[in-house]
Amino acid sequence: MSGSMAQAFAHNFLGQSPRWYKASIVAFLILNPLLFWLVSPAAAGWLLVLEFIFTLAMALKCYPLMPGGLLLVQALLLGMTTPQALYEELLHNFPVILLLMFMVAGIYFMKELLLFLFSRLLLGVRSKVLLGLLFCFLSAFLSAFLDALTVTAVIISAAVGFYSVYHRVASGNDPRQEGDFSDDQRLPKLHHEDLEQFRAFLRSLLMHGAVGTALGGVCTLVGEPQNLLIGHEMGWHFAEFLLKIAPVSLPVLAAGLLTCVLLEKLRWFGYGTLLPDNVRAVLADYAAVDDAERTPRQRAALLVQGLAALILIAGLALHIAEVGLIGLMVIVLITAFTGITEEHRIGNAFKDAMPFTALLVVFFAVVAVIHDQQLFTPLIQWVLALPPEQQPGMLFIANGLLSAISDNVFVATIYITEVKQAFLNGHMSREHFETLAIAINTGTNLPSVATPNGQAAFLFLLTSAIAPLVRLSYGRMVWMALPYTVVMGLLGWYAVSYWL
Repeated sequence: MSGSMAQAFAHNFLGQSPRWYKASIVAFLILNPLLFWLVSPAAAGWLLVLEFIFTLAMALKCYPLMPGGLLLVQALLLGMTTPQALYEELLHNFPVILLLMFMVAGIYFMKELLLFLFSRLLLGVRSKVLLGLLFCFLSAFLSAFLDALTVTAVIISAAVGFYSVYHRVASGNDPRQEGDFSDDQRLPKLHHEDLEQFRAFLRSLLMHGAVGTALGGVCTLVGEPQNLLIGHEMGWHFAEFLLKIAPVSLPVLAAGLLTCVLLEKLRWFGYGTLLPDNVRAVLADYAAVDDAERTPRQRAALLVQGLAALILIAGLALHIAEVGLIGLMVIVLITAFTGITEEHRIGNAFKDAMPFTALLVVFFAVVAVIHDQQLFTPLIQWVLALPPEQQPGMLFIANGLLSAISDNVFVATIYITEVKQAFLNGHMSREHFETLAIAINTGTNLPSVATPNGQAAFLFLLTSAIAPLVRLSYGRMVWMALPYTVVMGLLGWYAVSYWL
C-alpha cells in the first residue's frame, strides 16, 4: 500500500512532466537550503535565480508557475525574502497586474472583429509579398495598442479555422460539422501536395504575425507588460513613452517590415510559399456563405467592437486612467452592448490572463529575493563603471541574451529595479537614467524573438493547436525567426548605442 501511495505521489508531482524534470526540481529543493546554511544566502539566491530561469526555459515541459512557485515558497520559508517585501513589490507594480487582469480580458471580447479583419486580409490579397507585409504590419499595429497574446490568439484562430475548413472539404466532410482534421489518413492523395503547400503558407504567415507583435509591442506603453512596468518606474505616460522609445523602435519597425518583404521575395528560411488555387477556392466559398448567413445581431456586435477599439486607442493616448482600468471599461462597454450577460461567458475572458498574472507574482517574488540579497548590485556597478556611452549598448546586449532564454518581463523587472536604485543613490543623471531605461526596454523586446522562450506570443504559438497541424516545431521557429533576430538585434543595439 505504501509503495503504491509513493508511486501515486511521484506521478502526481508536476503531472505529466518528464521524470528527469521532476527529479531536477526535487534536487533544487534539496540543494537550496544546504547552500543557504552551509555557504551563504547570496550563493543560494544566485542558484535560485538560475533555477527559476531553468523553469522558464523548460516551459514546454511544465508551466513555470508550479515549479517556480515551489522554489519561491521555499525561499520565503528560508528567509531569503519576506512576505512583506513581496507584498510591497506587488503593490509597487500593481498597474502591471491590472493590465494583465483587465486589458487581456477586454481584448478577448474583440476577437470576432479581429478575426474578421484577418480573414478578409487572407482572402482579399493575392500577392504573397503584400499579404505577408500586411500580416506583419497589422499585427504590429494591433500589438501597439492591444495585447500581443490576444493578437496572436486571433491569428491562430484564423489559421485553425482555415486549415480545418480545407481539410474537411478535401476529406469529403461537411466543413461546418465538428470532426477530426488532424488525421491525414482519409485525405485523398490528390490533395496531399496542396495540403503541404498550404501548411508552409500558413507557417510563414503565422511567423510574420508573431514577429509583428514584437515589432509593434516595443513601441508603446501597453504593447508588452514590461513596457508598462518600465514606464511606471519612469513616470512616462502613453505619448511620452512612444516618443522616448521612437528613436529605436521606429527604425527597427521599418527594418523588420523590409525584412518581411525580402524574405517573401527571396523565399529564404521557409518563407515565400503561395496559397494553392484549390485551397483559395474552398476558403472563398466558405467565407461567402458565412457573409450571407451573418445576422443583424452579429453585424451590430462587430460595429460595437470597432467603436470600443477606437475608444480604447483614444483612452490610452490621452491617458484618461490606468491602462488596466481602461481595459475594464472596454469589458463593460462590449458586454453591455452585445448581449453578453452570463457570468460564465465573462469568466472565459479571464482564462488566458490569470495564469500569467499568477506567474508574474512569482516573478516579483524572485525580484524581492534579488533586492534583499543584493545579487545584481555588483553587476550593475560593473556596468556603471563603464564609460557612459558604452552602458546603453551593454545593457541592451545583457537584456537581449537573457530574454532569449528566459522571460522578458522577468528580465526587465530585475534590471529596471537595479538601475533605478542606482539613480536614486545619485550615480547617474535623469537623462542617462532614461537612456538606460530605453536600452532595457528595447533589449528585452527585440532580440528575444530568437527563441520561443523569449516572447510570450511565440511560446503561445508553439504550444497552440495550430503548431502540430502546420508542422511548426521549436527548431523550425528558431530557424524562421533567425533573419528577424539578426536584423532587429543588430539595428536595435546600434540605435541604442549611437542614436540616443
